[in-house]
Amino acid sequence: MIKFSFKLLPLFGTAILFTSCGGGGDSDGLDNASEFPPYDNTEEVKAFYNARPERFVFANPEDLPADLQWENGMDLPEIGSDEATKGGTLYGGLPDFPRTLRHVGPDSNGAFRPYILDDTTMNWAHRHPNEEGYFPGVASEWAVDEESGTVYVKINPEARWSDGEPITAEDAIFPFYFRTSDYSNAPFGKNFFEEKYTNVTIYDDYTFSVTVADKRPDFASYVLELAPSPRHFYREHGPDFVQRYQWRFATTSGPYVIKNEDIKKGRSIALSRLDEWWAKDKKFWKNRFNLDRIELTVVRDPAKSFESFKKGDFDIARLNLSEYYYEKLPNSDPLVQKGYIHKYTFYNEIPRGTVGLWLNTSKPPLDNVNVRRGIHHASNWDLVIEKFFRGDWERLRPTSDGYGEPSRTDIESREFSVTKAAQEFAKAGFDKRGPDGILTNDQGQRLSFTVTTGYKTFGDALTILKQEALKAGVEFQIEILDSTAGWKKAQEKNHQIALVGTASSPTEFYPRYWDFWHSDNALDNGKPKPQTNNFTITAIPELDGLIDQYEKSEDHNEKVDLAHKIEDILYDHAAWVPGVDMVFYRVGSWRWVKWPEHFNVKRSELERTYWLHWIDEEARAETREAMKSGKTFEPIIKVFDQYKVD
Repeated sequence: MIKFSFKLLPLFGTAILFTSCGGGGDSDGLDNASEFPPYDNTEEVKAFYNARPERFVFANPEDLPADLQWENGMDLPEIGSDEATKGGTLYGGLPDFPRTLRHVGPDSNGAFRPYILDDTTMNWAHRHPNEEGYFPGVASEWAVDEESGTVYVKINPEARWSDGEPITAEDAIFPFYFRTSDYSNAPFGKNFFEEKYTNVTIYDDYTFSVTVADKRPDFASYVLELAPSPRHFYREHGPDFVQRYQWRFATTSGPYVIKNEDIKKGRSIALSRLDEWWAKDKKFWKNRFNLDRIELTVVRDPAKSFESFKKGDFDIARLNLSEYYYEKLPNSDPLVQKGYIHKYTFYNEIPRGTVGLWLNTSKPPLDNVNVRRGIHHASNWDLVIEKFFRGDWERLRPTSDGYGEPSRTDIESREFSVTKAAQEFAKAGFDKRGPDGILTNDQGQRLSFTVTTGYKTFGDALTILKQEALKAGVEFQIEILDSTAGWKKAQEKNHQIALVGTASSPTEFYPRYWDFWHSDNALDNGKPKPQTNNFTITAIPELDGLIDQYEKSEDHNEKVDLAHKIEDILYDHAAWVPGVDMVFYRVGSWRWVKWPEHFNVKRSELERTYWLHWIDEEARAETREAMKSGKTFEPIIKVFDQYKVD
């Protein structure tokens, strides 16, 4: 799915744990739609289309070009395991309760979003996670006109929303209103839809085309990876949209729904699989989304969560942090040796995230490039990797690792150096040590910064950074919030320095620069622009020009060259301190959680990205009984390195 706003990257430790806790008590009745007066936007939406006749065209089937070459991707290999069985409940945990069920607008970009959008809804088509090419989603087939930059799409007439309504071309054109309306309060999506597309044409109820503004080499993905929006569900979309739809679960093309009675505010939320999901028997989909129910309980303390996992109350735990993999659940642990808990390491092949320190250049003295460069040299990420990650993780390069040719592999991150940090700080006037060892300037201003993060399990790593920075005369004051609050503070541009990681789409071909580095997302009437991912408030005219060229480029080689020039400017600008990344993920799961033979697909970000696993309830009961009787099973400790890049 094209991500109109990058999601928070749940990298560290057990940010999301699958649990057997489950919430108690009655529903809090959060769907409060009845509190609002009747509203119907039918005429408003019609007027929007009619006011833009060159952009929105309502044609006839005979207007379709006759020479289109239709494709459907059905020759691509199946996804998932034929051994997967449907049924069972997977009990899960969230680091905090979602602040909304809306897909767009304020607070919609939290840790819960993948459950109701990124990982569970259907696009028109999807890039295959192991091969090159697209397979069908809501579309049955499509055709690409390279010359005009237009993608033609035929909707599968069997496609249905979760409320039973058919998915039609009306749902294909509606996002271009919904995402750009000021009512939605989603500036990133508004700009994206207004700038990236020039025309939508409806030919009949199940056929439409979209023309892109720039015929970049991967332009077809900008159409195929769009998703329909349910026009009938958003008929009340209006001035009070943010409040009216705050707790209304949007009818979905995917397999899971949230019932109002399964929302228990602050405690738990559950998803239920549709018995009659329209795509349940379709190739590429039939072996996925195997769980009848997913119950997610708020578990704010990662340490307590992990202890509960080891007691058998939790189904799955992430073991990405070395502390968890080597100390809290070592291979020698009796639960592992007795075969009750299995350990898996899976090497994936995806563009890397952007975990690092984002410096807010609108807040002095971070507006001084020498201060920013000094912070680079004062940040000892290599020691964090050595001590905190046991050497398993890697240092990121600036700023787009993992994209092949567009990535700059010849630029290395600035090394930790007290001497080089001092030289940069001195250029900015910070050349005197105070009695506490912190550098000051002639006005007595100290080099002291608050570092904000929503990664609670990263606290010890930040302590290492703080202690090392002191050697260079910099004070890092650590502020650890819950994941949603940390992300929100960064998006609202209220941070000085934010430790944030964003996840790039595993299916994207080129790095995104406009989102993070273009002035369109930095300032609004001279003030920092909220609800965008330009966390550094970067606004450089020369950089804007290169990014604009990059976005419009139709030639791969030119695009690569522009990406390298952009990287040069970003390196000099020094507003992002590259952090760390893993080229794998690690999972511990009780033996009743079953996985495909090869565990997962190449482009999976996390173990749940494609929902290939399933629950064996008989094995759950067998394991519980075995633990009482003392029966043991074969230990399972596996490393899947078939996609490891040397």
